[in-house]
Amino acid sequence: MDKVKIALIGAGNISHAHIQSYRKMENVEVYAICDINEQRLNETADEYGITRRYTDVDTMLADLPELDAADVCVWNCNHAECAIKALNAGLHVMCEKPMAYNAQQAVAMQEAAEKNGKLLMIGFVLRFSDEAKIAKDFIDKGYIGDIYYSKAQYIRRHGNPGGWFGDKSRSGGGPVIDLGVHVIDLTRYLMGNPKPVSVYAASYDKLGNRPHLKNNVGWIPRDAKPDDPCDVEDFAVALIRYDNGAVTQLETSYSLHGEGAGNKVLYGTKGGLDLSNGVKIYGEYNDFLTDFNVYTSNYKESQEMFAAEMAHFVDCIVNGTECRAKAEDGIEVMKILDAIYLSAKTGHEVIL
Repeated sequence: MDKVKIALIGAGNISHAHIQSYRKMENVEVYAICDINEQRLNETADEYGITRRYTDVDTMLADLPELDAADVCVWNCNHAECAIKALNAGLHVMCEKPMAYNAQQAVAMQEAAEKNGKLLMIGFVLRFSDEAKIAKDFIDKGYIGDIYYSKAQYIRRHGNPGGWFGDKSRSGGGPVIDLGVHVIDLTRYLMGNPKPVSVYAASYDKLGNRPHLKNNVGWIPRDAKPDDPCDVEDFAVALIRYDNGAVTQLETSYSLHGEGAGNKVLYGTKGGLDLSNGVKIYGEYNDFLTDFNVYTSNYKESQEMFAAEMAHFVDCIVNGTECRAKAEDGIEVMKILDAIYLSAKTGHEVIL
């Protein structure tokens, strides 16, 4: 193919990171864009000069048989529907995280990809960060040993972002499915993608979205309104056990009286890895306990993670490169997310 023709399904906030990344590639054309909100559609399309604009996915897919791929950036509740329609139209699909609204929908998406012989890649963007690539290099070369425990923390303190993020009917949940999904996937990926076997969790909705705050400096979607619904959790904690005996402890929040943090720490038999701020390694050398930092600022393979993610998606399409964020991984993470919500609701451990 001369240029990979990609259609964006969804013109909201995250679509901008995707479009900007595609525009850096000479062999890609953002060929069309679709959104049910016509004003948002036209604003985004005008910003990037996209002329083929649709408010209906079915019409777009029928009108543009020349498309090669679709990039799904809609509400979580519509991930499965839009992705399956694009796969059935013969397109490769990039789908933002979380893979779907629940694991059942995620399985249906994978089945559609397999039936049509097309790639379904999931937007686990942290896998494509410099820190993750450097950490995996150390892990693959045996410096960390057998990783048996990890901490996955993604804490925001100032309230949910508003818009659809606090509306469970569209999002599927709060910080667990929005933020926790990132650090669950990253730690699991670096641990070798073990199978989850059980989850014990608790969640809370004590603080709400706190619109009264005079110094709320958190990220807010451009279409958020003061009266947006807020029926999702504020905070959740979970213990995830894997089939190889490894365990991950999750903490994630939208609202919490504490310092915001994004800690990602893995503990192995030969060393520990801390990806919270760059890459730091803990170990013992010459019979001394030793810590050292890995300089990431001059990493020769450095690339902004969204750009790296989209470049990989295109590389998989054009060159048949093995995908680093497969649908199978998305399904396993969705099983964990479902189990976190079920365990928090019932107060019992959930066996997968």
